[in-house]
Amino acid sequence: MRSESVVQIRRLVKRYGSKTAVDGLDLEVHQGSVTAVLGPNGAGKTTTVETCEGYRRPDAGTVRVLGLDPVADAAKLRPRIGVMLQSGGVYSGARADEMLRHMAKLHAHPLDVDALIERLGLGRCGRTTYRRLSGGQQQRLALAMAVVGRPELVFLDEPTAGLDPHARRSTWELVRELRADGVSTVLTTHFMDEAEELADHVAIIDAGKVVAEGSPEQLCRGGAENTLRFMGRPGLDVGSLLKALPDGTEAVELTTGAYRITGQVDPQLLATVTSWCAQHGVMPEGISVERHTLEDVFLELTGKELRS
Repeated sequence: MRSESVVQIRRLVKRYGSKTAVDGLDLEVHQGSVTAVLGPNGAGKTTTVETCEGYRRPDAGTVRVLGLDPVADAAKLRPRIGVMLQSGGVYSGARADEMLRHMAKLHAHPLDVDALIERLGLGRCGRTTYRRLSGGQQQRLALAMAVVGRPELVFLDEPTAGLDPHARRSTWELVRELRADGVSTVLTTHFMDEAEELADHVAIIDAGKVVAEGSPEQLCRGGAENTLRFMGRPGLDVGSLLKALPDGTEAVELTTGAYRITGQVDPQLLATVTSWCAQHGVMPEGISVERHTLEDVFLELTGKELRS
């Protein structure tokens, strides 16, 4: 049984002059989940998220966030959500700890500020003005400001951009803890491994529409074909092997003695390959199955690099 929807988008349309940025988009975000919204630049993902945050007014369709209209009910909604902007939304002359403590005072039950500062490695730069912070420190401060008020729903925009590996892992752990506490997260990221690691649900947007959605596992399983590789003696009768395999499967000898099979790789296909090898006196070595990644699926669906 699926959990309650915290974001409901129905037939959303948003235009900028003659350009349609979002074109009849549908999307749901469920309570206590992490939803990654992915898409190439210009696909409409930023406009979609900004509409949920109340910064854009739809030209058509409906958007409901925690049951509220993000524009008409902004005053009621803002205390219940956290928004992380890439710019941070911080006055450049303000000190990091000063801004974070101010943000905490705006909420009835904020997180412990000192613990959050320690958690995100901001202790050494607490009294540094925002403009003097490094890019990674600004990112961590923006994240802290988004979550310090214990929001029911948080929008994270590129939360680990510019972070070192340790800070990136700490951010991932924080997102997992938010989910464990029942907080819903909408995540936009250019890092496919981040989406695979964190997201319960992924929506891939292109040309203003959701072109695919599901869990990372579902998308990878239902998208591009998988690959099975093995080594054997050179010059095997690939045509004979292909006849034993299901329709739609391909088998080639890539280089001398190196074979690749592409298709829906499952236990039955693996058994068929090893059985064929046994019948032909072949000892297959180095058998490996390569699972297609979320990036493979993304490129197949959009034909674009994520950073394009």
